[in-house]
Amino acid sequence: MPYEAKDAKSPPTASGGGVGRGRVALDLRPVARPRGSKCSDRAPDQTAEGARATAQQSRTPEANGLSVQLRVRGRVQGVGFRPYVYRLAHELGLDGWVRNDGGGVTIALRASERELARFTRRLADELPPLATLDAVEESAHVGAIAPGFVIVESAHGAVSTGIVPDAAICPACTGELITPGDRRHRYPFINCTHCGPRFTITSELPYDRPSTSMAPFTMCPACQREYDDPLDRRFHAQPNACPQCGPRIWLADAHGFPLAHDDVIAAAHARIACGEIVAIKGLGGFHLVCDARNAAAVQRLRERKQRDEKPFAIMAANVASLLPFAEVDAAATRALLAVERPIVLLPKRAGCDTALAGIAPGLAQLGAMLPYTPLQLLLFHQAAARPQGLDWLDEPQDLVLVMTSANPGGEPLVIDNHEAVARLGAEAGLADAFVMHDRAILVRCDDSVVRIDDGGSRIEKAVSERRTRSSVLNPQSFTFIRRARGYTPAAIKLAATGPAVLALGGYLKTTACLTRGDEAFLSQHIGDLDNAPSRAALEEAAAHLQRVLDIAPQAIAHDLHPDFFSTELALGLARALGVPAFGVQHHHAHIAAVAAEQRWEGPLLGIALDGVGHGDDGDAWGGELLAVDGAQFQRLGHLRPLPLPGGDRAAREPWRMAAAVLHRLGRDAEIADRFKAQPAAPVIWQMLRNDLRCPQTTSAGRWFDAAAGLLCVRDVMAYEGQAAILLEALAAQRPDVQPDAALFRIDADGVLDLLPLAARLADEPDAAHGAALFHATLALALSDWAARAAQAQGLRTVALGGGCFLNAVLTDALTRHFTGRGLNVLTARQAPPNDGGLALGQAWIARHLLNEVH
Repeated sequence: MPYEAKDAKSPPTASGGGVGRGRVALDLRPVARPRGSKCSDRAPDQTAEGARATAQQSRTPEANGLSVQLRVRGRVQGVGFRPYVYRLAHELGLDGWVRNDGGGVTIALRASERELARFTRRLADELPPLATLDAVEESAHVGAIAPGFVIVESAHGAVSTGIVPDAAICPACTGELITPGDRRHRYPFINCTHCGPRFTITSELPYDRPSTSMAPFTMCPACQREYDDPLDRRFHAQPNACPQCGPRIWLADAHGFPLAHDDVIAAAHARIACGEIVAIKGLGGFHLVCDARNAAAVQRLRERKQRDEKPFAIMAANVASLLPFAEVDAAATRALLAVERPIVLLPKRAGCDTALAGIAPGLAQLGAMLPYTPLQLLLFHQAAARPQGLDWLDEPQDLVLVMTSANPGGEPLVIDNHEAVARLGAEAGLADAFVMHDRAILVRCDDSVVRIDDGGSRIEKAVSERRTRSSVLNPQSFTFIRRARGYTPAAIKLAATGPAVLALGGYLKTTACLTRGDEAFLSQHIGDLDNAPSRAALEEAAAHLQRVLDIAPQAIAHDLHPDFFSTELALGLARALGVPAFGVQHHHAHIAAVAAEQRWEGPLLGIALDGVGHGDDGDAWGGELLAVDGAQFQRLGHLRPLPLPGGDRAAREPWRMAAAVLHRLGRDAEIADRFKAQPAAPVIWQMLRNDLRCPQTTSAGRWFDAAAGLLCVRDVMAYEGQAAILLEALAAQRPDVQPDAALFRIDADGVLDLLPLAARLADEPDAAHGAALFHATLALALSDWAARAAQAQGLRTVALGGGCFLNAVLTDALTRHFTGRGLNVLTARQAPPNDGGLALGQAWIARHLLNEVH
């Protein structure tokens, strides 16, 4: 009988606990907990056998009559779970054994009903930091249980576990790292079962040292003793090493030649302090690093990377060091300090752009993260003059670093030392020096990026309370912009079990997704497939997912666009494997991705807003109102189409979309004068009048561009989405601007026309007021649009998908409108709403299609 996760808010309680009785009500959802829980480290004054002897003295006579077996599913391998069970069983004086198996962990116990209830309750309450439980299934144990409790050899069988994500350095390792005299003092590869690399060093299952990039490093006797000791927190820590037996770091010049230094960390810090750009090899790839306070160094990095305006992420020692530059609330603090260590978008404080000139020009938010590798932490320790103890980690530190991905030309992240010299070194002209090491990165994995949601928990709670089915929602208070390091390849639970499907995403922000049973596994962020290395990276990621999950897909899913590389790859894989391939409409997949992660079964409405997606009719869609029911969807409406003067170039130049709107309004004569700084303005006027090279699109993203162009916010973008990001930042300055219901129309065919709103913006002198009016009115228009469809279709739930829902101003306003109308709102919480989550939706739809076939 499974002890399933429940939506309880009170502490877990036991009701029974023996074989054949009901369900033990344990809350098995992942929760934040202090590192080093009660049973997570060796007790300082009591051995396991001593604890066992003490516990057994108080056992009751009936304790010897019940033999049970517990099958534990969840994130329970490679996270110190077996030694945790071993210590807990010894503490409670229980006999039995624990082992890994293909499905997770099996525990055999001889215990009384009371002891079993106590054991299962504590099992969930005191988990190791990286462990999570999905279910604990109880049955009678067949066979004898010898006295004592032991860890036994792993059992074989069908694999239903996987590799856990990489995790930030834990407090225990941090303490050892900076403590003089410790044998791992200042060793940049320190780790244990609570922290360190997992996903990025593993080539395939099983997760044993020979399957990782630690295979070439034979443990010394001291490390081997830790590895073999169930009471040590490094028991079976596959990357375990020390300076005597493990990887090493070195400093190299721009040509890759090693430089002799007694202290690589001190030398690297000195170069950064002098204004140099240093390429540092990390967990999932190289970073380009410079002093964020040094405007000249930041500008040189921009010039070398050819990144004129796109923001850089920064790294600071701690939250206190970020406070001079950004506002950090409780939710942001939790995200920054989480073991996943994502880049978190934070509202800037006044003076941020002066103190950190050139980091995030013109934006309202600053992307920041905290150190997550020992090497990164050592740089900050060095800058702080190597203080004793841990107090300095809570005190403001001066050093702030630019920490940007080393992916020149938008290609995949550099991971190999030789590749780094070729692509980043003297000939490429990016890095002045390198910090390298000899632990290979087997899987490239970029930093994750998240946006804090002010009302996320409240919104999700309201949704949960209205549902007629039970649901376990992700308690996080943020939305993914990019899901990669720290989260990949963590499973996304699905509503039901189903066939294995591999989905390959679209063209931009690509990820792959592989399903197994009732779980979906998104790959790390791959990026845009506009270059050969990125395409090869998608192939590698898809193959790696199949290896680390030990799954052969029964179908392949892909975007409908016939010219995407992901489509070509999907069709080739389907032929090679002899399985069907399913083309999935882009916006259907966006809505399906939200339904999948929210475990929604049944029909619902979907609003899909993004830049572009291939429509069923071959046109460019992007502002869609859909009715979705599993593998089927119906297009109920769309935004009024706009012409794209010059085709795809209009998606990069908002002034062209503004010109298209003026043309629709009959104000062609204004185009040349309004955009006289653009040499092509007269030509665009003629193209619009004669309908030459002006394909139509229903894209919401192009309406945002048009608004930015009309309000003179941005004529030409330096990076994708820049105009919409700037428009949102302006709108956030004027939260009191009210929507105007007279500025949109909805016709009988379900077409939402925003031309009246655009006409108002064309005459608006205040860009901030215009931006706020655009957001407020668009939210009202979308809610009216969907509410009419909801009534007509008899549906009460609306899913929001597509990249436009990374816009917090729009998403929050629209959610308020829907909840005020009594409609349930589903949003993306565990995958990005943009094309980074597309593969999840494709896989979900393909599973439905397979089920229909069978």
